[in-house]
Amino acid sequence: MAGFTGATALELPGWQHAYSGKVRDLYVPTGHDLAVAPRILVVASDRISAFDHVLEPEIPGKGELLTTLSNWWFAQLPVPNHLRLPDNETPGIPETVKGRSMLVANLDMFPIECVVRGYLSGSGWLEYQQTQTVCGIELPAGLANGDRLPEPIYTPAYKAAVGEHDENISFERTVELIGDEDARALRDLSLDIFTRASGLAASREVILADTKFEFGRDRDTGVITLADEVLTSDSSRYWDADAYARGERDNSFDKQIVRNWLSANWDKTGAPPALPREIVAQTAERYRELIER
Repeated sequence: MAGFTGATALELPGWQHAYSGKVRDLYVPTGHDLAVAPRILVVASDRISAFDHVLEPEIPGKGELLTTLSNWWFAQLPVPNHLRLPDNETPGIPETVKGRSMLVANLDMFPIECVVRGYLSGSGWLEYQQTQTVCGIELPAGLANGDRLPEPIYTPAYKAAVGEHDENISFERTVELIGDEDARALRDLSLDIFTRASGLAASREVILADTKFEFGRDRDTGVITLADEVLTSDSSRYWDADAYARGERDNSFDKQIVRNWLSANWDKTGAPPALPREIVAQTAERYRELIER
């Protein structure tokens, strides 16, 4: 399995490096293979990615902030998730990475990114201006950038290999890929979690504009299980509700600061430029503020 090659494997007692994605590194108990290991240690790095590129420099403390937020959300949501305790075959989380690691079940992952959008923004806004649709879903005429949608919409994507673009697909295509029953289950779970999370965020004066979920099937029980990170600043678009009410529709708690800077300073060809210190500092501060909320 190919992955991100720029990661540096850590020496962790009882664990061996198995795979690195753009921002997370996977470890398995020493002597095990990733395909069959009973548990996986997911270590969130401080790497940041945008437009399918890993950027330099890293965002200090980012891995711990996102892990903290994921763990908080897993505790709020009444759906099965991938967090697990150590067992006889699995060592615990090493102290050196405790704040930025999750011990999780090894699931059979669905090749689908389950995207839910409650507001018109990002790539959805770009498409809407051309076709009055988002991922092929027709929307009312006259919407503006940042407008709330009449109801949340489910816009799945096919998960691409590292370094390639995820492909937006129709619900019908997900049925072809994983079957009707599972496709409906992922859609319904995603919309339900989004609705619950939006209400919780709103009670903290934060708008959850959109997010993506990933699910896998538990190998022991067959239950569809929420996995990966959940509702973090990397996987979601969060806005300050007070700023939104004043008409400020780009006051976000996510990595939009990074995307905006890259869009203004890079033509998306070749390697992306290094992020300025002030962009790194601003991004870290917005991540921290969301945790406090």
